[in-house]
Amino acid sequence: MGMGRRNVSMMRLGRCVAFLAAAAFLLPFTILLMVADQQYNITYNSKRVFYQESDFYKINGTYYAPAYTITTPTLLRTQYMFDNSSHDEGLLTRDKFMEVHARMEARREFLHNECSRFGLDGSSNKANAWEYLINRQYHVIWCNIFKAASTSWMYNFNLMANYSAAFLEKTNEVPLVLARRKYARPTSKMIQKAQADSITFLIVRHPLERLASAYNDKIVHAWPKSFHDKMGRLIIKKYRKQQAKGQTPTQRYPMFEEFVAYVLGEAKVKRSLDMHWTPYTDFCTPCKFNFDVILKFETLDEDQRYLIQLAHLQDVVKPEWKNSGKGTNTLHNINHLYSRLQKSQLDGLYKLYKYDFQLFNYTIDNYYEIVQDDTSNHG
Repeated sequence: MGMGRRNVSMMRLGRCVAFLAAAAFLLPFTILLMVADQQYNITYNSKRVFYQESDFYKINGTYYAPAYTITTPTLLRTQYMFDNSSHDEGLLTRDKFMEVHARMEARREFLHNECSRFGLDGSSNKANAWEYLINRQYHVIWCNIFKAASTSWMYNFNLMANYSAAFLEKTNEVPLVLARRKYARPTSKMIQKAQADSITFLIVRHPLERLASAYNDKIVHAWPKSFHDKMGRLIIKKYRKQQAKGQTPTQRYPMFEEFVAYVLGEAKVKRSLDMHWTPYTDFCTPCKFNFDVILKFETLDEDQRYLIQLAHLQDVVKPEWKNSGKGTNTLHNINHLYSRLQKSQLDGLYKLYKYDFQLFNYTIDNYYEIVQDDTSNHG
């Protein structure tokens, strides 16, 4: 009987030892899983992240996380923005980043105030979400304005859609077609929902420089028998004036004043304009969405470095400027084009692009010094 009890006790002791050994072995993994699960819930379910103190910077007494204010819900990778910048070619220094950040703050405030002043943020104005691209993997939203660094950023968004750089360099497919295979045309509600944890941006340029660039690229250098080549022939047929021998333009493409007459004529009868010269306030309706970053063509190099750093895209895209345009768009060339216009045509262009000028703080005044009086003749 004594031996039986002793055996039972030994068996119980063995089970306890085995249980404790198993617990000691499994406990670290259990804790690890609990921590991982908690981190998942913190990062993905509540869409918040926790930063170390060195990840924050201070502006006017307010602390900001690398992309947004602390109170703004956002999903960002927790990594240093500046401490390792010496190893990341092309990133802005802390001081330069803060300088560009202040510029972006001023642009956002200016846009907000102008939208309110002109009543463009009201319910009577319909939002246009058609041209937006939403990347959920990297949490960036872009409204693609043609002739405003669109080639560069279409390439970047295709990289972010996991097309390889080698494929993009070799393919003959149109970049926009490739992009739309990965980025569906969104609705306004889709954009508003995605904005909760994304950076929304657009790139703008002086409206008349954009128009001159579109003319040079799509009209002067149109591919034979292409859509824009056919458009050019129609413009010549309708707007080219037959003058005395030796004065009538002989170019196969429309002269700039003929092109402008066509654009203003289409706008007057309220026909939809080509996407390359549609006013971007109609194209992107910037008063209906909240933009975090407003890049300008005039400061594009710094602005896009800021955006790349802000959105932690430096391992995916580079601040390159891929310009598919043909010919030159120098200030001299642009001035030469506008010197062919009459004042009434410039008045018409300002009316057409009024909100592009107003919302993004561009001026047209110096162009009035270039154009001709309406009584002048030119060939």
